[in-house]
Amino acid sequence: MASTTVTVGSTVGLHARPATVIAEAAANYDDEILIALVDADEDDEPADATSSLMIMALGAEHGDQVTVSSDNADAVTEIAGLVEKNLDEE
Repeated sequence: MASTTVTVGSTVGLHARPATVIAEAAANYDDEILIALVDADEDDEPADATSSLMIMALGAEHGDQVTVSSDNADAVTEIAGLVEKNLDEE
């Protein structure tokens, strides 16, 4: 499984607009893509990257570290790149 850890770049964190952009991009892949907070409790489940609601439920804020993982390395690269961007300016 491929994974990478990146810093949330959106000034509002992974909230409505950034979460929707990420979920729409993730939906283009057949492989499962997960996003997890680096400092999350062990009980916290990673978010399915195709679900904007699950991404928002992570509560990731600007500057937080998240791990993006999938069996598809290209998916990890694309989604991690979006997480790092300030999607509020796009």
